[in-house]
Amino acid sequence: MIPFRASSPPHFTTLVLLAATSTMTLNLIVPSLANIARDLNSDYGVVSLALGGYLAVTALVQLGVGPLSDRIGRRPVLLTALAVFTVASAIGAAAQDVWMFLGARMIQAAVISGYVLSLAIVRDTHDGPDVPRLVSRIAMSMALAPMLAPMVGSLLDAALGWRAIFVLYGTVGAALLCLVWTDLGETVRGREEMAGAVIPGAASLFRRPLFWSYALCTTFSGGAFYIFISGSPLIATSVFGVTTAELGLYVGSITGGFMTGSFLAGRLSRSWASTRVMLLGRIVACGGLLAGIAVLESGLVVPVLYFGSTILVGVGNGLTTPTSNAGAMSVVPRLAGSAAGITGATNLAVGALLTSGTGALLADRPSPLLLLVLMLAVSVAALLATLAAMVLERRSDG
Repeated sequence: MIPFRASSPPHFTTLVLLAATSTMTLNLIVPSLANIARDLNSDYGVVSLALGGYLAVTALVQLGVGPLSDRIGRRPVLLTALAVFTVASAIGAAAQDVWMFLGARMIQAAVISGYVLSLAIVRDTHDGPDVPRLVSRIAMSMALAPMLAPMVGSLLDAALGWRAIFVLYGTVGAALLCLVWTDLGETVRGREEMAGAVIPGAASLFRRPLFWSYALCTTFSGGAFYIFISGSPLIATSVFGVTTAELGLYVGSITGGFMTGSFLAGRLSRSWASTRVMLLGRIVACGGLLAGIAVLESGLVVPVLYFGSTILVGVGNGLTTPTSNAGAMSVVPRLAGSAAGITGATNLAVGALLTSGTGALLADRPSPLLLLVLMLAVSVAALLATLAAMVLERRSDG
C-alpha cells in the first residue's frame, strides 16, 4: 500500500495543482464543442451545456464540499472528489450519445473541490499575512490555467480527437489522486469535537456582516470580470474593428492584469493589513474605469486606451480577490471550508447573472461606454463592501 502523511500539511505545489486543475477543467473542452456535437449527432446548443450546466453544478458542489470538509476533514473529501472526477472523465471519453456525455461532464464538477479546499487548507495551516500571500499565489495559477487550457485542448483535438481531452482529464485526475493520497495529511484540527456542531456553525456565517463584506467584495470584484468577458468581444469587433488575431490579446489583457495584481498582493500583504490591500485594489479598478470613461467622453475611441483602462480592473481584482478570500475564511477559522465554498458559489451565481444581463443589454446596442459603466457599477459595489469590512474590522478590534 502507498504510504501517506497522516497529519502533515501538503506541499504548496500540491495546492496549486489542485486549484489550477479545477479551473483548467472548465475551458479545456471549449475548442472541441462543435466536433463533439457533430460526432454525437447533437445540436451545438445542447452540447454547450457542457459549459453553462457545468458552471451551475460547480456552484452547488462548492456549497456542499466546504461545510462537509469542515465536518469530516479536507483529506477524505478531496480523495473522494478526485476519484469521482477520474471515473467521470473515463465515462466521458467513452460516451456514445450526448446525454451520457453531459452526465459525465456534470459529474466532473466534483473537481472544483480542489479549488475550494486548497484555499481552506492554506487557512488551516497558516496565519496572519501568510494567508493572503499564499492565496495570491494560488490566484496567479488559476489565472494562467484558463489562458493555456484552450490552446492545449485545440492541439489535442486536432491531433487525436476530442475524446483525448477526456483521457487527459482522467490521467490528471488519477495523478492528483495519487499525489493527494501521498502528500496531503489532514489539516482540520479537532474535527472529532466539531462533528455535531459544524452544520449550525456553517449556517452562522450567513449572519455575520463581516463575512458578507469580504464575500461580496470578492463577488463584485469578479463581477466586473464577468461583464468584461461577456461584452468585450462584441465591443472589440463591432466598434473598434479588431481582427480575430488581435481579439485574444485584447480580451486576455485583463487576465494579465489580474496576475500582476495577485503578485503585488502577495508582496504587499507582508506589511499591509488585508483591508488596506483590498482598498488599494478597489481604487485602482475604479480609477482605471473612470479614466476610460473620461477618454471615451473626450472623443478618443482608441482600442489601446480603452483596453488599457480595463487592464487596471484586472490589476485591481488581483490585489483585492486573494485578500478578500483570505478575510472571508478568517472570520471563523474553523469554518474556512464553508467560507470558501459559500464565497465561490456566490461569485459564480452572480457572475452568471451579470454575464447574461450584459449580453442582453449589449446585443442590440454595443456601446463601449455602457460596458465601462456596468463594470464601474459593480466595482463601486466592491469598494463599498471593502469599506464595510474596514469598519467592521475596527469595531471587532476595539
